[in-house]
Amino acid sequence: MHSSHMNKKAMWIDCGIHAREWIAPAFCLWFVQYVSTFSLNQEITDIMDNMDVYILPVMNPDGYHYTWNRMWRKNRSVSKSSKCIGVDLNRNFDANWCTEGASHEPCTEIYCGAFPESEPESQAVANFLRSHKDSVQLYLSMHSYSQMLLFPYSCTLDEAENHNDLMVQEAAQLIRRHYRNIYKYGSGSKTIYLAPGGSDDWAYNLGIKYSFTFELQDRGRYGFLLPPSHISRACNEALIAVKTIALKVIKKTQASKS
Repeated sequence: MHSSHMNKKAMWIDCGIHAREWIAPAFCLWFVQYVSTFSLNQEITDIMDNMDVYILPVMNPDGYHYTWNRMWRKNRSVSKSSKCIGVDLNRNFDANWCTEGASHEPCTEIYCGAFPESEPESQAVANFLRSHKDSVQLYLSMHSYSQMLLFPYSCTLDEAENHNDLMVQEAAQLIRRHYRNIYKYGSGSKTIYLAPGGSDDWAYNLGIKYSFTFELQDRGRYGFLLPPSHISRACNEALIAVKTIALKVIKKTQASKS
């Protein structure tokens, strides 16, 4: 590693924590291709010059593989206490773990697991972020569906203390201007519902103060069964949001250095 890059900041994007949300892994792969082929694009150049990018295209590979029967959400871990399979990985992080909005019951869709980070998938992500928390400034988790740009907290009605709402507001406005598509924005608990143990709240509490969850297309017409013909537009909408927020984070962190 060159010394000039020792202080380079980073962003993290994960996709597919919930198995049936297929547009999410599609976006991660879309983003990788976009970044590697559109090097003439000034915004992407600015982002790549200032940030390393870590991408986890499928956070829940076993669950994703299993969803070729289509509507499965959790991972595929076996429970000691029940014949029911799987933990909701986005209830398995150590952020108000298993309070209202999650369940201790293994047969539910929102089963929180036996304890925080009980699952190898969530533990691997948490370990990676813990060991890179000095460089990772921006955490993005891709979900579907409902067209929302969310920031902490989901696990409590408490307000997070920074400017994430302004960032997502601008991203939502740009999506609306370019694609005539509405994305709601706000804190997770007030915009959707209480959801403890989520990766975004956990990352935020770790010190990654720009932490977001995107709910991609659509608003319920197809739901999880979004047709392939919608992929490119859905990914372009998410791309606008990622670029907008990444550039804002870079600007803010450079301002705080000077």
